[in-house]
Amino acid sequence: MSLGFLNVVFCSDAYLHQMNVEYLQHDELTDIITFPYQDPPLIEGDLFISVDRVRENAQQFAASFEEELHRVIIHGVFHLCGFGDKSPEEASRMRVMEDQALKGFPKNGV
Repeated sequence: MSLGFLNVVFCSDAYLHQMNVEYLQHDELTDIITFPYQDPPLIEGDLFISVDRVRENAQQFAASFEEELHRVIIHGVFHLCGFGDKSPEEASRMRVMEDQALKGFPKNGV
């Protein structure tokens, strides 16, 4: 894989919900929406991340805000790499890949 560019846009639940409805016809909250501009192996795209959702997910999963933010960014990058998460099998594989990638980040911002 080769990185061309990656834009990360932080926004609110309300903003991301509006985008989810408008662009994906999904009337639900989400933590991230990924817009790819190229096909793998070239990685180019936008990650729109709801800070509200990341904060709530961190509390729900007993993780720090930073850990959950890293997970969501990794998740979006994996989508740009061509990995899906629609089926239970894909979602499970994505979680394993996220966990593996998270090992490269320091715990608690240290």
